[in-house]
Amino acid sequence: MAFGRRAGQGRVVRFALASAWRRSRYAFHAGPLYGWRYLGPAPDRLVLAPTALRTADPTIAHDIYAGRYVFAGEAVDVSGFSVFEVEPPSRAWAAGLHGFGWLRHLRASDLAVSRQNARALIDEWIRFQKSHDRIATDPVVMARRISSWLAQTPLVLEGCDHGFYRRFMRSLTRQVRSLRRVAHDVPPGRPRLSVALALAAAALSLADQNRFVRQAARFVDHELARQILPDGGHVSRNPGAVLDILVDLLPLRQAFTARGMQPSPALLGAIDRMMPMLRFFRLGDGAFAKFNGMGETELGLLAAVLAYDDARGAPVRNAPHSGYQRIDAGDTVLIADTGPPPPPALSREAHAGCLAFEMSVGRQPIVVNCGIPGPGAAALRRLARATAAHSTVTFNDASSCRFLTGGVLANRLGEVIVAGPGKVELTRLDEKRHTRITAAHDGYVERYGIRHERRLAMRPDGLRLDGKDSFTNPSGAPLALGGKDAFAIRFHLHPSVEASRLETGEGVLLILPDGSGFVFEAPGHDVMIEESIRLSDIRGNRRAEQIVVHGRAMQFPAVRWHFEQVAGPGHYVADAWPEEDAGPEEPDTIAGEPGEGDGEASPFSEMELAEDVEGEATPQA
Repeated sequence: MAFGRRAGQGRVVRFALASAWRRSRYAFHAGPLYGWRYLGPAPDRLVLAPTALRTADPTIAHDIYAGRYVFAGEAVDVSGFSVFEVEPPSRAWAAGLHGFGWLRHLRASDLAVSRQNARALIDEWIRFQKSHDRIATDPVVMARRISSWLAQTPLVLEGCDHGFYRRFMRSLTRQVRSLRRVAHDVPPGRPRLSVALALAAAALSLADQNRFVRQAARFVDHELARQILPDGGHVSRNPGAVLDILVDLLPLRQAFTARGMQPSPALLGAIDRMMPMLRFFRLGDGAFAKFNGMGETELGLLAAVLAYDDARGAPVRNAPHSGYQRIDAGDTVLIADTGPPPPPALSREAHAGCLAFEMSVGRQPIVVNCGIPGPGAAALRRLARATAAHSTVTFNDASSCRFLTGGVLANRLGEVIVAGPGKVELTRLDEKRHTRITAAHDGYVERYGIRHERRLAMRPDGLRLDGKDSFTNPSGAPLALGGKDAFAIRFHLHPSVEASRLETGEGVLLILPDGSGFVFEAPGHDVMIEESIRLSDIRGNRRAEQIVVHGRAMQFPAVRWHFEQVAGPGHYVADAWPEEDAGPEEPDTIAGEPGEGDGEASPFSEMELAEDVEGEATPQA
């Protein structure tokens, strides 16, 4: 255990030293002593405008006309002075302003006043940025601004005078050169890739940049090789990262073709691997499952990107490199997190949700994770990253990962993950009678000496999910006496799901908006309904409920549970019950086990069932 603590401290130290070295290089490369290398005249013209895939709302243009700017959930009204002179309410708001992504809304309005407004605002920015605002010159913000300016040149430059054209080109060129100086000093992961993609788009869009096209293409290829996993996921394990990257990568592929250049095999291969992952992470309602920093899905943007998917096939089911598993059975979709956390440098958004899952039936999510809050809610964001905010098991109200919080290091490095599951064992079995996933992690071994294993088995019709959570020591043997072994098995419910506790106390009846009904049961255990919350970075937070099974691992080394549909859409749930207050009829056989009249096989083998019966301890008072 001491070794585990030392290993965690070693990771933090190495990460801190690497971050300090990167910051020092950035300060040097961004300074005046290095800037002379990129002096020179600005290109005299643009040769193309990259395609803009992000969705636009022309009604937002009317707010901008009126001097109302809404970014990151915060609104600022400008009256009689420049928006670039106001004190920003938050860093996220300022990043949204200086990123110029809002230009697309002006373009969507398709009015002459939109073009005039866009040029006036860009002119204001050029004039006021002589003071070198720190947020405006942040490399990631600069990359987004360069990409936005390039994509919206049909809006900005159509009908403009020569003076504005030259000011625009000089400013754009200066920004590209500044970004090129510090590109390799940007934090790893998505920030560095977004910078690489912006530089490649700029090199292809500006005239006489062939030398920089080759450099930028190699930079993009290098980052894609480092960040895009063999199964198409991103190294941060955030499902939304795949969509964000494709939004910039697909127009880049088109830009290469428009310039008569062949995109590299690395770029084409990354796109081919990533496109199926868009379908992999979708639940029945079309949105992405909420793991590792994933917020609300922009469905319009997702549809725009999926239009480029030539294959349009069924999603893959197994993403072992990304650390996720998917089960499709009937109308039921289940996605489970079966991977360890990413390295500290890539874990600023990662969650402690190992072995959690989300499940939907039809278009209705049932079991979910809590999600993430909007910008500025630091306390809620910490809550969202904890294991208790996910549909999995917690021990002693602790998370399976440890986060860097408080102090100077956390302020400089971010609240990264410094310790967590180092090894996640996984097996998957796809058979005619069922699909079964078995996974185990060691996130609680260092502190409590407990290994958590979860088995999930889905019937082919998707109407029943069987689960089993087992708790052993690291070698797989039963737990020894003593120690902290209080567990809570949580299943967070979507806010639209109504839950009521069965009179037996061992289950919960779930009513979906379409009238269908499901039963959750954990035979031999008290099943509770507790408060939960659905966090959202777009729609705001909503009250929800969660199913919780409490216990002690010494008394219950294995807990069986299941979800089963008892009434279809449009039916009265009461019709599925022989008596209103009697609860579900107790089956004579284990669900899915061969029995009279059903012919279904048990999701767990007969040998496993026998071993479970022999190995489970009798609950003690």
